[in-house]
This record gives sequence, C-alpha cells and structure tokens, in this order.
Amino acid sequence: MHLTIAGTGYVGLVAGVCFAKVGHHVTCVDIDEKKVEMLNKGLSPIYETDLQEYLQEGLEKGLLHFTTNYREAYKSPDVIFIGVGTPELPDGSANLSYVASVARQIAENVERDCLVVVKSTVPVGTNDKVEQFIKDSLVHPVRIEVASNPEFLAQGTAVHDMMHAQRIVIGVEDKHAEGILRELYKPFNLPVVAVSRRSAEMTKYAANDFLALKISYMNDLANLCELVGANIEDVALGMSYDERIGSRFLKAGIGYGGSCFPKDTKALQYLATQYGYNLRTVSAAVDVNNEQRYKLYRKACNRMITFNGIKVAVLGLAFKAGTDDLRESPSIYNIPLLLDQGALITAFDPVAEENCKRQYQFEMQYASSVEQALTGSQVCFIFTDWPEIRSLSPSVFKQLMRTPLVYDGRNLFNPRAMLEAGVEYYSIGR
Repeated sequence: MHLTIAGTGYVGLVAGVCFAKVGHHVTCVDIDEKKVEMLNKGLSPIYETDLQEYLQEGLEKGLLHFTTNYREAYKSPDVIFIGVGTPELPDGSANLSYVASVARQIAENVERDCLVVVKSTVPVGTNDKVEQFIKDSLVHPVRIEVASNPEFLAQGTAVHDMMHAQRIVIGVEDKHAEGILRELYKPFNLPVVAVSRRSAEMTKYAANDFLALKISYMNDLANLCELVGANIEDVALGMSYDERIGSRFLKAGIGYGGSCFPKDTKALQYLATQYGYNLRTVSAAVDVNNEQRYKLYRKACNRMITFNGIKVAVLGLAFKAGTDDLRESPSIYNIPLLLDQGALITAFDPVAEENCKRQYQFEMQYASSVEQALTGSQVCFIFTDWPEIRSLSPSVFKQLMRTPLVYDGRNLFNPRAMLEAGVEYYSIGR
C-alpha cells in the first residue's frame, strides 16, 4: 500500500520505517525542513535501537521518502496516518492543535477515497471529531473514513515493539475500514484486536495509566519498606511469581518519566473531570510520582549541610536507558535544585548529552565516561540505569571519588557489596 504519515517524531518515524520494512511505500511529512533533509540522508534525529538501520534500508529500497510538501503527500495515498504530537497543556488536557492542522490539510488536498488513521494519543472522542472536521472541510468529492490505531511503543525498544507487538489495536466503525487495516498489518503477522474507535482511544490511556499505577504503587511501597525495615526488591520478587500480578513494572525507583506516562495520566485525569468523575487511583499515581522524583535529593539534604562548592557526579540524564529522551526525566528536576545550592556538577550520559545541551542551559560539565564523572567527586547521584553504570564495580566508587557517597535512584547495586567496598550508599526501599 501507499501510505502517508504526518509527523516524524517517535510515533510517526518509527511507524514509517517499520511499514517500509515490511514492503509498504511510505511518505513521511514534517514541517521541519532541516529534519526532513537529515532523514532523507538516512540520519535519524532520535536515538532508538535499529531505527537508523531500518531508516537507511527503507531509503535504499526506495520505499521510504520524507518531505515538507504536504499538498502532494496527501493527494492520493491509500492510507494517511496522523502521528503528530499531542503535548500537555497547563490544565493537563491534550493539545490537539497539531492533529487539527493535519486534518485540515488532508481535507483541502486529498483527491481520492482514503482511510485516515489517528495514531497519536488523543482523548476519547477525538476520532469522531477528526472525521467530522475533515468531512466538513473537504474540497473534493471523496469518501473519507477515520480509524483509531494507538501505538504501544516503549522508548528504547520502539522498533522492536512495533515489529513484534503483542497486539495491534484498531478502532473502527465499519468493516471496510477494518479490512483495510487488517490488510495493512498482514505482513507483521500479529494479532489484531478490532474495537470501536472510542474503545481504542480509551485502551491506549488505560494501558499506559495501569503501568504508571504499578510503578507508583511499588514506589509508595518502597518508601514504607524503608520505614519498617523491609527490602522492596525482596517484596517485588515474592510478588512476581503471582501470575495475576506479573513480573514487569515492579521495580522501585525515583519515578516514571518520558513522553507517555506523565502526559497520559494527567490527560485521563482531565477527561474524568470533564465528565464530573474523580479518577482517584490515577490521581494517586500522579501524586506519588511527583513526590518520588525528589526522593534522592531529600535524602542527600538530610545528610549534607550544604552542596555549595561540592563536586557532584550525575550519572544518567535520560529518563531511562536506551533513549535520549529527557522529557519528565528525574535528572531534569534534580539538577536545578543542586545547581541552586551551588553544586559543581559533572554529568555523564552515553546518548542524551547533546540533547541536554540543546534543551537546557545548565551550568555544569559533561564527562565522556562514568569514570571521568566520578573522579574527585564528593557525591554521586544515579538517575538512569545505563549498562555503563550498572556494570561498575563497587570498588570504583571508592577508588575514584573523593568521598564515596552514592545516591542510587535505580537500585543498581547491592547495598552489602557497596558497604563492604567502603561506599556510603543510599537507594530506594532497601
């Protein structure tokens, strides 16, 4: 099939390269000329495992193309995907202006019958509005259908998650649209779950918010474990054997981040309030996460009289390993607090350094290795579970740091091993 995808962020770009990988002809549209130029050269603007390889392969085979010419791109494809951002507004609702802009462009330029698929995460009922908006604004007498196809990609494994998804969720209102999407996804050989559009929209929020609930529950429990003398990792191990609970998302730490969980929990909260309903469980998850991201800093403040003039090593900037995404990362909340206290920060991240330099003007140094960041430091904060950090021997902290004082927000090290190595070590829930 010939596909057009609006947006080349995480959703649109990953979808584009994966559809090209299975043989579809894909045109990706973006308003950023420099980004489009970079992509047509085979250079990915975001870090994701296998993304660069798939991108180059799609270009070489002539199945993938990037353009800013939306008029031509929307003229005659079989399917148009909307994969633009829906960022959070101050009140917690989703900003749908980018979705609306693409919908208007489609209506004004499409010249043949077409299925429009909303892949962006949008509030329940948005697909209905997109369909009506396009039909109200159509220039040519064509048949337009709108379907929902939410993505369930984890950053760091997004390409794998699309190529080997546990299920494809499609929201449709008739068998014709369902048939097109089943044919589109046939090369992936994955189970397809067909539901109504509104159910598909809700499924996306329900899945993400449930995972956020699990994380916040474990973090809340970890805080109690510290007070009563239990070990959250032992507790999680005992829980993980229960098939009703499962073993994933039971790891305590300093909270969830990224582009999905924080935004989607707030968006579902907002949706509930619009209908006069208080979604208490999700509200609790948001509150716990907001508090948890400062857990390490508060522990350090209880130990330190001041950070002024203290050399601090920050290990990890991205919100999790495998991505350069800094959105809602615990590091981005804690670094300003440390700098305000006069800390002299040296940060290390194997992937997210350049992204951090572009987005933030932090007065701090960057190290090319973990060892360089640790050398001479008096305090160390671990914010991201990169393998380069996880693989360190406890003795390295003792050898390189001026004062081996470590605050670990990812529970990467064994407390006993750190103690035996002569490291003063603080973690979460242990």
